[in-house]
Amino acid sequence: MDDCIFCKIVDGDIPSRTVYEDDDVLAFLDANPLAPGHTLVIPKAHHERLNDLPADIGSNVFAALHDLTPAVEDAVDAPASTVAFNNGEAAGQEVPHVHGHIVPRFESDGGRPIHALVSDRPDLSDEELDDIAATIAGE
Repeated sequence: MDDCIFCKIVDGDIPSRTVYEDDDVLAFLDANPLAPGHTLVIPKAHHERLNDLPADIGSNVFAALHDLTPAVEDAVDAPASTVAFNNGEAAGQEVPHVHGHIVPRFESDGGRPIHALVSDRPDLSDEELDDIAATIAGE
């Protein structure tokens, strides 16, 4: 994608503070970090959403996240981290290129757990939950 900032980083047109690279995956420090060490892990090939990502590339991205998370935490002496993907504009994805965030977390950093993302939670009946589970499972 000619206008994708992450593709431009992959191509070397925009500099980055690269922390990991292999044939399929690139990881670099976020230019606008939420915390010291905030790292983005992306597939080098352009895929807008997780739904578009081939399974083998997704496995490589997850493997990099798995290996990098403790390295990021150790680098900034963080006791924990939040690892997340925003998948689509409605979820807050600002760059339409798959990217996982490793955000180091610290006591009293003001961050909240993932369950705090949505303030108006649905009140679903058991039947609605069963229907959703069946649909996801392909039943």
